[in-house]
Amino acid sequence: MTTLTLDAIPGYRTGTWTVDHAHTEIGFSVRHLAISKVKGVFETFDATVTAAENPHDSRVEVTVDMASINTKNADRDAHLRTNDFFAIDQYPTMTFVSTGLRVEGDALLLDGELTLRGVTKPVTITGEFGGIATDPYGNVKAAASGSTVINRHDFGVSWNAALETGGFLLGDEVTITIDAQFALQGE
Repeated sequence: MTTLTLDAIPGYRTGTWTVDHAHTEIGFSVRHLAISKVKGVFETFDATVTAAENPHDSRVEVTVDMASINTKNADRDAHLRTNDFFAIDQYPTMTFVSTGLRVEGDALLLDGELTLRGVTKPVTITGEFGGIATDPYGNVKAAASGSTVINRHDFGVSWNAALETGGFLLGDEVTITIDAQFALQGE
């Protein structure tokens, strides 16, 4: 494990960074019909990064409104909101809270706890830090991207349908992707 230092992050600034919704996407993909993938996004979410003096002590918190799911198919989205999948009446949000940040080789790893359908499991997001820049309006921005793969059954999302040709309609593994930009507050 490589130690992440302030010097290793050009422009690093401590403080609270809030998500820039116009430049952020939280998405997912899952195998469909065993031959392709269905992709979707969550359109409503919040995220905050609290950047500490020691980058390893920084904290990331994300809350996703599960009703905001969009797979470009209204009927499928409505089904995903039901008890067969996300049970949004009982579990309206998915959350991620980081527990640690580390570097292994070239990989930036963000460990944390993902809560979906009332089940909390540890996950690691493999990411890339895009950098820090000041926009034309004087706002300090930072960007990062990452992904993790979860088994949906671990979170109680187990609905499926058998296919006449064998196999099942949906794969078990879901890839969650994040492309995020944040704005430093109080600048």
